[in-house]
Amino acid sequence: MWDELRPDIDRLAPRCRPSRRQAGWQSWRDLVFLHWEVPADLLRPLVPEELALDTWQGRAFAGIVAFAMQGVRPWWWPPWMALRLLETNVRTYVVYDGKPGVYFFSLDANHLPAVLGARLGWSLPYYPARIERKKGNDGEYYSVRRWSSSGVLELRYQPGSSLPASDPDSLEFFLLERYLLFVKRGGRIRTGQVYHTPYPVQQVAVTIQQQTLLQTAGINVPTPTAAQYAHFSAGVDVEVFSLV
Repeated sequence: MWDELRPDIDRLAPRCRPSRRQAGWQSWRDLVFLHWEVPADLLRPLVPEELALDTWQGRAFAGIVAFAMQGVRPWWWPPWMALRLLETNVRTYVVYDGKPGVYFFSLDANHLPAVLGARLGWSLPYYPARIERKKGNDGEYYSVRRWSSSGVLELRYQPGSSLPASDPDSLEFFLLERYLLFVKRGGRIRTGQVYHTPYPVQQVAVTIQQQTLLQTAGINVPTPTAAQYAHFSAGVDVEVFSLV
């Protein structure tokens, strides 16, 4: 059920802004993307059977993204009520109905009302977490799931030089430029979409002190504290659209 980089998968169409009204706005800042190559047959049982695994040159990936969220609000909230939080998500890449997107194993956030709202409104597997971040030339990030000894990420990162815009056939585009999410809700697959400009991407040096998020999701990799691919983005402003 998994697909190589097939020509019938349109990887540019999801970047187009939907014509319907947005459900809300968010700003994503200081994103650290970490990726590990994972055998497809190990990921397959962890993903709903309706979703095909999306692969790049036959290779499947699991990723962790650690970042800050600002200006988080539904369309009907005034800007002064917008939320700020930190998030750590664990994901892989899938195809549904010919469309490439993201399937989340978990999303940890340090704002309990936001966690509850995302669980109720979007059926996403959010968990409350204690997350601390230090910005600067040498950034630090620490996340641990509340009321549990599992789900830990501790790392240091140093952003480097800027990278050119990702070519649609490149691994960077495959890993980073994802605008659709899929979630199983009410017995069927629902699709959410975001719209933003392409990520400004930089090289980044990352040292992972602890990482148990993948194992907690059932994904065992040989080197859990050494991501094979790492990228950094200063961030983008995002429009969020409801599940359909």
